[in-house]
Amino acid sequence: MRSSLRTTAAAATAVLALCSLTACGDSSGSGGGKDGGGKVKIMVGGLDKVIYLPAMLTQKLGYFQQEGLDVQLLTEPAGVQATTSLISGDVQGVVGFYDHTLDLQVKGKQVESVVQLSHTSGEVEVVSVKAAGDIASPKDFAGKKLGVTGLGSSTDFLTKYLAVKSGVPVEKITPVAVGAGQTFISALQQNSIQAGMTTDPTVTAILDKKIGKVLVDMRTPEGSEKALGGPYPSSSLYMNTDWVNEHKATVRKLARAFVKTLKWMDAHSPEEIAAKMPADYAQGGKDLYAKSIEATLPMFTTDGVMPENGPETVERVLKAFNPNLKNTKVDLAKTYTTEFVKNAG
Repeated sequence: MRSSLRTTAAAATAVLALCSLTACGDSSGSGGGKDGGGKVKIMVGGLDKVIYLPAMLTQKLGYFQQEGLDVQLLTEPAGVQATTSLISGDVQGVVGFYDHTLDLQVKGKQVESVVQLSHTSGEVEVVSVKAAGDIASPKDFAGKKLGVTGLGSSTDFLTKYLAVKSGVPVEKITPVAVGAGQTFISALQQNSIQAGMTTDPTVTAILDKKIGKVLVDMRTPEGSEKALGGPYPSSSLYMNTDWVNEHKATVRKLARAFVKTLKWMDAHSPEEIAAKMPADYAQGGKDLYAKSIEATLPMFTTDGVMPENGPETVERVLKAFNPNLKNTKVDLAKTYTTEFVKNAG
C-alpha cells in the first residue's frame, strides 16, 4: 500500500534548534569510524518536506539505532545549501536530489548516491490563481517570475528544463529564491512570483487555500514520464565517494536502515506514516498532512535501488540548459552505487 505526504517547511527552525549546529563544525570527516561505529551527521534539504520524509521516519522508527548508528539529522531549506555542507566536510551525508552528483562531478567533486529513495522528482509547478489566465503551460514562462527553493537548487534545474523544453530560453525567465512552505505561499499570494516549483506539504496547502493551481505534476512515474521523458531519480542519500570507500561498514548500515523504512512505508497507510512523524510537521492539520503524504508516496522506491535509465534521464535534463554539463562527459557509473542496497532488505 503506497501513499504520500509532504512535511511542512515551518518545522525547519524547530529541527535546527534540536540539532546542535555546533557539532557541524567538525570538518574532519571522521564520523562513523572505519569499524562502522560513531556518529554520522546527515544534512537534509528540508527535513519537513515530504520528498525527504524517509530521513526523519527512519529516525522515528528506530532503524538507525537498531543498526548501532548515532545519526544526527540537520536541515537546510534548499538542497544546494545541504550540498555545500557536504563538500565543506561539515556533514558525512546529504539527503537531497541525485542530480547534484552530476553537477558536482563536472566541478571536480566526486559524490555518489548510496541509497536512491525515489524514482520521480516529486516536484510540482504551481501557478497562482491570479496568473492562471496568463500561464497555461511552461510555454508561457517568458517574462515571468518563477519561484524556486534556491538558485542552483534542483527546483531551479527543473524549472529551467521545463522552460527550454517548451522553447523558452533560460534568459527569458526570472527564477526567484523563495524557499518552501509559508515563504513560498506568501510569495505566490503577493505576486512576487507568478508560478513556482515546490513539493508537499506546500502543494497541498496551496490547493487547500485555493490560491494556486497545478501546472505540471511530477509526483508520479506517469507525471515524470510526461514532463521529463523518463524516470527522474531525485531524493537520495549521497556522500563523498572517498568517505564511502573508507567507511563501508557504516554506509552498509545506513543503507539497511533506509531500505527498512522504504519497505515499511510501502506497507502502511499515509495516516500511519503521518502518525510517526513530528507533530509540528502537520502545520495544516493531520488530515491535510496525510493527504500530502498520499499525493507524494508514488515517488518513492521500495528497495533503494537506482531506477533503470534514471541517471540517463537526469543527464539529458541537465544538459538541456546547464552550460557546465552540455559539452562535458559525465561518468554516470560514478554518480551512484547499488553496492549497499543490494541485499539490504
